[in-house]
Amino acid sequence: MTSFTESMENNTIPEDSGHSNQETASIRILATSDIHGVFYPWKYPTDTEFTTSNLCQIASAVREYRNENTLLVDGGDCIEGNSADLFIHTDEIHPMAAAMNAVGYDICITGNHDYDYGLEKVRKFLHELNADVLTGNVYDAEGTPIAGGCLIRRIGAVRAAVIGMTTPVIARTHRNILEGCLVTDPYAETEKILKEIEGKYDVLIGLFHMGISDEFHIEHSGITQLCEKFPQFDVMIASHEHKRIEGILINGVLTVMNKNDGETMSVIDLSLEKTDGSWTVTEKTSRLIEISTFAPDRDLMRLLKPYHELAREDMKATVGKLCGGELNPEHGQLFLPAIHRMDTPLNTLILNVILHYTGARVSAAAIADPGTNVLPGVLSKSDLSRIYKFGNTLTIVRMNGRQLKMLLEKCTGLFNTYHPGDLTLSIQEGTHDYNWYNFKGVCYEINVSRESGNRIEHMTFEDGMPIHEDDQFKFAGTNFLCDTMIFNPGAVYEKEDMPELIETEAGGSLGDIRKMIHDYIVRVKKGVLKAEKSDNWKITGTSWDPAKHARAMRLLQQGRIPEDYIDSNQHLFKAITEKDLDLFEHME
Repeated sequence: MTSFTESMENNTIPEDSGHSNQETASIRILATSDIHGVFYPWKYPTDTEFTTSNLCQIASAVREYRNENTLLVDGGDCIEGNSADLFIHTDEIHPMAAAMNAVGYDICITGNHDYDYGLEKVRKFLHELNADVLTGNVYDAEGTPIAGGCLIRRIGAVRAAVIGMTTPVIARTHRNILEGCLVTDPYAETEKILKEIEGKYDVLIGLFHMGISDEFHIEHSGITQLCEKFPQFDVMIASHEHKRIEGILINGVLTVMNKNDGETMSVIDLSLEKTDGSWTVTEKTSRLIEISTFAPDRDLMRLLKPYHELAREDMKATVGKLCGGELNPEHGQLFLPAIHRMDTPLNTLILNVILHYTGARVSAAAIADPGTNVLPGVLSKSDLSRIYKFGNTLTIVRMNGRQLKMLLEKCTGLFNTYHPGDLTLSIQEGTHDYNWYNFKGVCYEINVSRESGNRIEHMTFEDGMPIHEDDQFKFAGTNFLCDTMIFNPGAVYEKEDMPELIETEAGGSLGDIRKMIHDYIVRVKKGVLKAEKSDNWKITGTSWDPAKHARAMRLLQQGRIPEDYIDSNQHLFKAITEKDLDLFEHME
């Protein structure tokens, strides 16, 4: 790592270095971010090959697109995810560092998840990198920045300044992990740096582990206002939100963002002309390259193979055992999934884990894959990814009874209204499974014969206590639920009526839900998990004949329903009716 002053001394080339007569120049920037530990073409939680995105395939893409005037950068969130934490606590070089060194990264910054394991682990990883590291707004307990905030490099004849910061949200989400450290305003740090480097650069590049807009209403946690305040940036490489942004102009600043896991790589090209001794950017273009189209680099795969084998072996490790039945007994019914129609041991387990690690009174989560199931017997670490597919974190809010009912109404609005003669439920066309939420800590009935927004009946706390509109309590949900519904103005609440944010990335050092499930089985349940469900909610308002309903459900299981009843997400979006029954049963 180098400080800002050191980077100036090490990278500035004298003006008479032979480039002074050059009248045109070009710079290419290759940018990745949010790779989240995917160093090899493998997803270790599921123990399956993964060729959508990984550093081995990124290496091949870099080799194709790199030229003599290229700067290769990464926007953070390297060491968390895909079993990369297995290597955090060893003395050996981390596989992400080994891979990024082999690929030849020039500059990297830290992301919020890089701090999940504490400041010393971050520093170990950063010292393992050959790349220069930037993060100008995180200071240790002694007041020393963990890395510089700016680096100036010559790329051909052009002086390129790169300013790098991470999201200030970590001051809240990692306040326990970073106790004693100081996380400063990236806007203020940027303003200070720009004054220091005035007249010393030709191109200005922002490398910020921040999204487009402010996060959780935390001021200066997004890059939009940054670009508006500092239009002298030529390029802004944003990250953190995992959005596919090929290139947009924000106040004239070319802005890009990559998908997560290294699924895409930004290729940014700048053309410059010299006028009266000064360089001016005359054209800037960008595109996103799909990493899945590249074969893995064989040399890098050989280098990383020992890490790969160790990670695979680790995921086979026994966590405990499951007894008392399957976690999702009716998992085979995909067109009208069981998790949408009834409580299951799978739902109950996840929601109990959330309640345990947050101390909330009510919890909510979605099951991304309704076909998932775990059979009784030995539980391995890889089973945990089937229990919960994504590495979501938890957010705690202060909610009242009225707000809870509004959220329940919004979630149950995914059902189509039941009409007399219907023999099945149906779900709004285009609904994604990750938008169907189950709740715990609360009992309720969903009357599907009533119109959306007026379906929740007999709502009480799970201990039987009534819920009044003004009752206040802690509610815990996934970060995805909170980002897309609770804190997304207009989705459920207007901005002035949103629940109060208490904590993001709750659950202490465990971080994501999968790690909490692991700890819950091993430490809380002493290795023995019993398949049990709460049955705290049910669907009402249907009046079908039970025998005819069973016949309709068999037709679904047998795949004998016309295609125009099933949407692209493999959900039944039109109810099977009594009029349909005989017709469908006699269809070839």
